[in-house]
Amino acid sequence: MRAAVIVFPGSNCDRDMVLALRESGADVTTVWHKDAELPQDLDLVAIPGGFSFGDYLRCGAIAAQSPICRAVVEHANRGGYVLGVCNGFQVLTETGIVPGALMRNSGLKFLCKTVALTVATENSAFTSSYAQGSEIQVPIAHHDGNYFVTDAELTMMRDEDRVAFRYSDNPNGSADSIAGVLSSNRRVLGMMPHPERAIEAQMGSADGQALFRALVGQTIAV
Repeated sequence: MRAAVIVFPGSNCDRDMVLALRESGADVTTVWHKDAELPQDLDLVAIPGGFSFGDYLRCGAIAAQSPICRAVVEHANRGGYVLGVCNGFQVLTETGIVPGALMRNSGLKFLCKTVALTVATENSAFTSSYAQGSEIQVPIAHHDGNYFVTDAELTMMRDEDRVAFRYSDNPNGSADSIAGVLSSNRRVLGMMPHPERAIEAQMGSADGQALFRALVGQTIAV
């Protein structure tokens, strides 16, 4: 499986993402935000966490206008896999690949801790190795992780089984305790918690490992 990790000024989880994918068996390259094209025959694009462009305007708003993001949208539109974590999730909402917006945490504080997530669906390449309803431990590190969607969008996502993960104890005020959402074709996942920081027991949890191994095992080029 061939994967590309997008790097923006201010990205700080790109190396963690590369390592998580490589240890799961992927052939990984990094792509600078000013590049206009993705590598050929790519299966997966990963947008890592960090503070792209210093989180000016809105988190992810400037990054979403980078040349490479046009290629990412095209990749998603033709059925390619995309994973956006933390700031990557914010970029995905800004591009419109997934619905909603990430707002300031309800407690108005930066949150950095390991939290419990409930697996809301196992019907995706990202979550197929988890049992639906099971609880996993994954770190968060964000100031703007309060997921907002309209009532109509929330109803749609529930009806279409597009909520991937929910917080067991909603730490940031997200609608319906949502921690991760899928695109309509189920090939794009945006999530605020960091599975790439939970791939070895020495990290405090290895619960993120199953996400990457399942994804690498199931993806095929489009």
